[in-house]
Amino acid sequence: MISESVTRLVEEFAKLPGIGKKSAERLAYHILRVHQSEALALADAIRHVKENVRYCRTCYNLTEQDECEICRDAKRDRSQLCIVEQPRDLLALEQPGTYRGLYHVLLGRIAPLDGVGPENLTIEALVERVRGGTFREVIMATNPTLEGDGTALYISNLLAGLPVEITRLARGITSGSVLEFANKEILADALAGRQKF
Repeated sequence: MISESVTRLVEEFAKLPGIGKKSAERLAYHILRVHQSEALALADAIRHVKENVRYCRTCYNLTEQDECEICRDAKRDRSQLCIVEQPRDLLALEQPGTYRGLYHVLLGRIAPLDGVGPENLTIEALVERVRGGTFREVIMATNPTLEGDGTALYISNLLAGLPVEITRLARGITSGSVLEFANKEILADALAGRQKF
């Protein structure tokens, strides 16, 4: 029989994505083995993130200020806007270092079976941003899945009457994959070979 505190810790770890009961138990016992300062540093890092990180008021990327570093960077190409589902997708596209435009994070994708509609995403803010901006190109970089493609199609229909070219990442990224796990060479090729949507 294990203590109530350890049981609670295992239960909390098991709530994390990709962590089953056995992995949760290993993590809990690891926390018990390490020095108290190391375990408390993890707890402080979690608390700090929850208290200080928020969404950028412009693009919805993660930031500790009103605007993220990318939106504040005057050297970015303000004629290009790349639309991604999640902040982690933005990080994946930044890794190759080839794209120098701006981003808009949807904070998800349209998935009716999961109860996620356009109103649950940042699509309205995106449309207003494109209407009021000086963008020449909008790059659809949603994941190449059924929901990602559907979301891109929905957004492209909303933007159809605006004076912007709508492109889609080239299909160097395998259909059904997730941007977060693609290597930087594939992402660089997909960005360079993007095509009209």
